Amino acid sequence: MNSKNLLLFLVVGMTVLSTVLVSGCVGENGQPADNTTTTDTGGEITIGYVTWDCAISSSNVIKQVLDDAGYDATLLAVDAGPLFAGLANGDIDVTTTAWLPHTHKAYWDQYGDKLDYVADNIPGSAKIGLVVPSYVTIDSIEELNDVRDKFDGKIIGIDPGAGIMQSTEKAIEEYGLDYELVASSSAGMAAELRSAINGEEWIVVTGWSPHWKFGRWDLKFLEDPKGTYGGAEDIVTVARQGLKEDNPGAYAILSRFNWTMEDIHSVMTAIEDGTPEEEAARSWIVANPETVKYWIEG
Repeated sequence: MNSKNLLLFLVVGMTVLSTVLVSGCVGENGQPADNTTTTDTGGEITIGYVTWDCAISSSNVIKQVLDDAGYDATLLAVDAGPLFAGLANGDIDVTTTAWLPHTHKAYWDQYGDKLDYVADNIPGSAKIGLVVPSYVTIDSIEELNDVRDKFDGKIIGIDPGAGIMQSTEKAIEEYGLDYELVASSSAGMAAELRSAINGEEWIVVTGWSPHWKFGRWDLKFLEDPKGTYGGAEDIVTVARQGLKEDNPGAYAILSRFNWTMEDIHSVMTAIEDGTPEEEAARSWIVANPETVKYWIEG
């Protein structure tokens, strides 16, 4: 073989070898052989959340975990209605703070057939209802009308589109309460609660757990004998349909995302104490390497 032909042989041989190395082992019909795996190599993920303390905490944690795993995760703050609509029409990829089966029931009834129920990330521990300081001497929603003047006839709520606000409107009707539901925000409700407690005044607010306020003050849920607010709930990761196929690696991480009430409380409390959201999330991630490793690697 002359030198020219030898050079041509070597070039062709190296090209074939490099093609095999790049493409991996291939079975029949060009499909990967059984002993190979395919994974996505990143991509953009939009995480929708409502600006509740629990949602801020979990969304910042999962964003940084996805970033660390090589994805480009973006947080998008929206109201509850647009959040579920955005998931249903594919504009938002995922949320980690759907409260089911009670709080977000109306949204699930409307959009559930267009959503992917990925996994419970805090199962069976969440609760909503009407909350008062423990020094308030009533224990049930049924007693509210008897002490209306002490509460100035007001229930302090949060943003109007929240599921707990819908449940409270229903409670006012079912219990025949002579009260006004005052719309505010999560931060506004907490500020009103703080001010009342500092003055040892009576106040009733729309409340939920997990929330940092239960670690900060001595509070109690009013009993709900009619079951208007439902029982214990799951905090659920919900995705748009098609995310599993479009980005299986990120979906796998989201499906393994599971933590405890103590975990989320620690992040919420740090934020309430003045730690920036991103820093509070990073501190939790650094303190829990094995949990995070499992979420990312399985």
